[in-house]
Amino acid sequence: MRRPALLVLTASLLFLFLTGCAMRTTQIGRVLNDPYRYRNREVQLRGTVTGSVNALVAGGYRLDDGTGHIAVISNGAPPRKGTEVTVTGRVTEAASVMGQSVGVMVRERDRKYHGGYHGPRP
Repeated sequence: MRRPALLVLTASLLFLFLTGCAMRTTQIGRVLNDPYRYRNREVQLRGTVTGSVNALVAGGYRLDDGTGHIAVISNGAPPRKGTEVTVTGRVTEAASVMGQSVGVMVRERDRKYHGGYHGPRP
């Protein structure tokens, strides 16, 4: 009698743990409309790369999801323009003037490609 109850409890806890760990995608427009709410918090964004820059030390790209666009500082070479990606990273201010945020960006921690590999340019 105790085994079925223990099994149900274990399965329920495992389900709650796994569903609680999954990060939900946030709309870029929400981050831009309330940057203080998301500042220094990790978010997951999905969108299309509309431009990228590859520098010697780091790269960056612009991500658009239809609700807005945001700059992303990449860990490595940025994805190509037109690539659809999901990026996980921390929201930071690009600049602050007299206590007001004048730009918001995301520091990339992880990136997933959608629709095939569209990695760095050769």
